Amino acid sequence: MSRRILPLIAIVPLAVLSYAAGPPQIEISNQAIRVKLYLPDAAEGFYRSTRFDWSGVIHSLVFQGHDYYGPWFSTMDPSVRDFTHRDGQIVVGAVSAMTGPVEEFQRPLGYETAAVGGTFLKVGVGILRKPDDANYAAFKPYEIVNSGKWKVNKKSDSVEFVQELNDESLGYGYVYAKTIRLSPGKPEMVISHRLTNTGRLPIKTNVYNHNFLVLDKLPPGPDYTITVPYEIKSTRPPDPKFAEVRGNRIVYAKNLEDQERVSIPMQGFGTEAKDYDFRIENAKAGVGMRITGDRPLSNATLWSIRSTLAVEPFLDVAAEPGKDFTWTYTYTYYTLPKTNAP
Repeated sequence: MSRRILPLIAIVPLAVLSYAAGPPQIEISNQAIRVKLYLPDAAEGFYRSTRFDWSGVIHSLVFQGHDYYGPWFSTMDPSVRDFTHRDGQIVVGAVSAMTGPVEEFQRPLGYETAAVGGTFLKVGVGILRKPDDANYAAFKPYEIVNSGKWKVNKKSDSVEFVQELNDESLGYGYVYAKTIRLSPGKPEMVISHRLTNTGRLPIKTNVYNHNFLVLDKLPPGPDYTITVPYEIKSTRPPDPKFAEVRGNRIVYAKNLEDQERVSIPMQGFGTEAKDYDFRIENAKAGVGMRITGDRPLSNATLWSIRSTLAVEPFLDVAAEPGKDFTWTYTYTYYTLPKTNAP
């Protein structure tokens, strides 16, 4: 059982906080939703691998009795590359064992120019060791040389995570701040980011949100509908036995079972931020969610297996030395209009 952390008056280093057994975590809430999050912690954190951003890991969000997030896997095995099916269970590797709306900065900084045994940087994680001359692989766990200085500032309805990291020998440095805030009186969560480049080299990468949706543990299937504001043009359409694209919607033909999977590129978006707008609704649960962003999409995909449905929007990140780059996501949770049964 974890111990709830009392609200902090100011930003303090995570090291000064004390935790009971289990990953350190906190809870925030407003009148409409309640959110539980794991905290970044190099010794005891829920996630300590090198694929995903350590900050803002949401493992539960409850709106009107419906929980949108939680583990999509049965157990974890560090020897597994990504995830696998074993004896009816979904077994995940340490690099992919994440929950909720979680981000990955896909392109590391300085990997290609680093010598074997040298170091490179991944935003939201830290300074990593390059073990060989192979291409960078997101699913490979790398040695963490320096995870930076993490700080947290918690209020009753918001939490801010700040990572400071600077490596003069690499030429990279940044202050990365992510704030998760619940809008007063609304079933709305706003995730805002500011990446300040404090190094001498430009930062150019991309980021996407995996959005592991585990709504009431309902499997992806005909009760779900995914809608966007543009006509979806997929370079790899789904197997019609499982799902199909209908204009600006994706619908499932059946509940996903066993090792079935639906993975769809979702092209067709334009160059304006208005296309960063995804609605996911479940008729059985009677609720939905809307995800919007304030930056243009650079890519978008849907990935789903029997235990989770993940809409993954991508955007490009760029900050020259001394400059900031900001981006914001807004998550709105809502009930569906009731319809009369035939």
